[in-house]
Amino acid sequence: MNAALTFSRLVDAVNDRIGKSLFWLVLLAVLISAGNAIVRKVFNTSSNALLEIQWYLFAAVFMLGAGYAFLKNAHVRIDFLSGRLSAKARNWIDIVGIIVFLWPLCLLFIKLSWPLFANAWESGEMSQNAGGLIRWPVYLLIPAGMALLFLQSVSELIKRFAFLKGVAPDSLGHGHASHPDESEIEREIEEHAALAKEEVR
Repeated sequence: MNAALTFSRLVDAVNDRIGKSLFWLVLLAVLISAGNAIVRKVFNTSSNALLEIQWYLFAAVFMLGAGYAFLKNAHVRIDFLSGRLSAKARNWIDIVGIIVFLWPLCLLFIKLSWPLFANAWESGEMSQNAGGLIRWPVYLLIPAGMALLFLQSVSELIKRFAFLKGVAPDSLGHGHASHPDESEIEREIEEHAALAKEEVR
């Protein structure tokens, strides 16, 4: 289990780094969109490449951020139902959902999207719009995003089983995924803060 939790931390760190980097893509998309609108209004001209790069950036944020959203437990949940369940029941539901629904979905998307990327790479497929962009980078986002989501689902599965075995805290109980060492650090900080308040009094 220690080796599995170490792998889980590694996956979490990768998705966390990627997810935080995607914030900059959002800013870049906004700046390009604003710049394109200003150029179109002031100079009465535009660029299909600039329009398409906005779509590419949005696709990158959406696809590559799926694993980060799962890591932070930011995906949609029916809280009024899950809130009534025990911690063990919530974790078992997540385990079943990951294995029965999420894994097949990720693998299916990877299988179906990889040929699209491979064909676009080999043919050098370009946008049909004049001055548009090459297509393979945006096709690659689909299998890459699904692979990151699949890896994160493996990490989450490890954490769910670790909780059920009693060797890790409930990552669903804090609103985001956490590891045993992170939880212990947070608890120690809270304890030190409480002791400091008592000493001041």
